[in-house]
Amino acid sequence: MSQPPRPLLPLWLAVIVGAGGGVVYDGAFPAIGWWPLAFVGLALMLLPLIGRSAGGGLLVGFCSGLAFYLTQVSWTALYLGPVPWVALSIFESLFFAVAALVITLAYRWIPRAFPSAAGRLGLLPVAVAGVWTAREWASGNWPYGGFAWGRAALSQSQSPLAHLVAWFGIAGVSFLMVWLVALAIECVRYRGHPLVWLREKRTDAPAARPWPRVALALGAIALVLAVPLWPAATSGTTRIAAVQGNGPAGYFDHAHPGDVMNAQIKATIPLIGKKVDMVVWPEGSADIDPTSDYSSAAVMNNLSTQLGAPMIVGTITHRHGKYYNTSLLWKAGKGAVAYYDKKHPVPFGEYVPDRSFWLPFAPSLLGLIQRQYTPGTRPNVFDVNGVKAGISICFDIVDDQLTTDMMNGGAQVILAQTNNADFGRTKENMQQLAIARLRAIETGRSLVNISTVGTSQIIDPDGRTIDQIPAYRPGAMLTDVPLGTTTTPATLLSRAIEVLVCGLGLGAVVVAAVTMPRRRSRRR
Repeated sequence: MSQPPRPLLPLWLAVIVGAGGGVVYDGAFPAIGWWPLAFVGLALMLLPLIGRSAGGGLLVGFCSGLAFYLTQVSWTALYLGPVPWVALSIFESLFFAVAALVITLAYRWIPRAFPSAAGRLGLLPVAVAGVWTAREWASGNWPYGGFAWGRAALSQSQSPLAHLVAWFGIAGVSFLMVWLVALAIECVRYRGHPLVWLREKRTDAPAARPWPRVALALGAIALVLAVPLWPAATSGTTRIAAVQGNGPAGYFDHAHPGDVMNAQIKATIPLIGKKVDMVVWPEGSADIDPTSDYSSAAVMNNLSTQLGAPMIVGTITHRHGKYYNTSLLWKAGKGAVAYYDKKHPVPFGEYVPDRSFWLPFAPSLLGLIQRQYTPGTRPNVFDVNGVKAGISICFDIVDDQLTTDMMNGGAQVILAQTNNADFGRTKENMQQLAIARLRAIETGRSLVNISTVGTSQIIDPDGRTIDQIPAYRPGAMLTDVPLGTTTTPATLLSRAIEVLVCGLGLGAVVVAAVTMPRRRSRRR
């Protein structure tokens, strides 16, 4: 009977290596953005789990996650100090710890239940990758809508793997990345011949030559890289003006009402007299709600009239006693003809869930959040003079379901309105921009990422930057933007890919747990 593997590292060293892997893993994301580091970091976080006890796996996983998130979301401490930064990092690390426990069990159970090459090189890497992807799903959806930041695929916006999101979505690419790393690890560890699938390997058998295992690993990499670019078809263009006002839009900028809007107006005026099909302002750019203030509405009407185009404008609305983070479709003489309310307001950022419970833990910090933004329910697609525009407000961009919703609504282009002013010159803006780039590729749609302070870019369906405005400079992008018509496999299959890969991983661990006692009994 195959014996449980021994730990590759003593526990103290495993904790150090795992934590180091978390830091290396962060280096694959902006601002460093060295995408190969994702694979190195994944390997350093997985290797210490092999042969560990359940408690050891939990500890190593928690330390790996904590090291990763403390570097990944350090921007949360810019204005609010260490409390929200550390609290968020610790909480997300708990998901890491649970996933590490299950992966540890997979490394223990699957080789004992299926000791052949099929189990070691076929089933085990699939299980590890599926559990990792399931962890990403859980942390991105629970609780309070989750925090889908730092998923493996999001590190690859500039890598040769970026085009794969059009085929497999964000979850599918995360799965493939971890699968490649887990397979490479097993190709090094496995002593038998990788083509002997049906014969169980004896522990006293001599080690096979390494070349077949090297060929298997290289073949898997070649197979992934051989997936062709999805042909992102387009039909026609629309001329979009996206305006970055660089106004005092941060929470601690102590701006007067109208200051942000005035900055946007100043940056928009040079567009008057030019041919424009639609004008896009960022999240919260109309800091005086034009649906409830006559003077603000008059300004919007005047601008829309002189530009000869409708405007998509971010503002805060107060309706029926509730606050909403809203995007308005404004037309001259008609006012707000459509609106979309942000469906994924940020917990502990835009509202405090279960305020009475959490307030005693950090009363001074949570007391700063006075408004309780309510999640919207309206469709996230505008019909802008015959062009279907998908609307994404700030952290909406990380929500897979909202991307699916706008594609189901027939979006031909995506308008991603955001306000990054609260994060200063940290890497948060570039991380969000990387997510936006992958969304463009995933959906086969051009994407206009427009921020109050930048960096703002217009990205084509292949992920290439068409136009941009540097951070902390006012300006406007006036660009003929291609309109997408294709339906990518990722859009068509949507969440089914995530369900499939997560089910494969968790199912493999369960099958191994059930099968292992029966195999022991037969051998006796």
